[in-house]
Amino acid sequence: MRLHELQPAAGSRHKRKRVGRGMASGWGKTSGRGHKGQGQRSGGGKGHYFEGGQTPLVRRLPKRGFNNLTQKVYAEVKLEDLNRFAAGTVVTPELLVETGLVKKMQDGVKILGNGELKHALTVKAHRFTNSAAAKIEQAGGTVEVI
Repeated sequence: MRLHELQPAAGSRHKRKRVGRGMASGWGKTSGRGHKGQGQRSGGGKGHYFEGGQTPLVRRLPKRGFNNLTQKVYAEVKLEDLNRFAAGTVVTPELLVETGLVKKMQDGVKILGNGELKHALTVKAHRFTNSAAAKIEQAGGTVEVI
């Protein structure tokens, strides 16, 4: 194969329609936009949810619910997932992100009481459920709220 033999993959390239380049091009004069009206003007056209003047579905449906702007969202970690760490390890939010147990650190980490802890760990997190704290201490570990 030589440089002059290189070709783009079939169907990966297409010619751009050049409008407004004279009558001979087939896309002259109105450039495929027709005569007068909203669609002919630059920047004109209907919105995405325009329904021909009928009240759009978005406006017909009732508003529901409430979005709490000050709500805190915690990344949740199950207690049984902490068994992957060796006994005596200090488990911090940074370690959880590093090992992939927490994908995105939001407003903090919350440890849930799902499952059993098999060995003693020192767990540092922003929140704990009551059952998780009890199970960690029962296994001989310690709980530290950050």
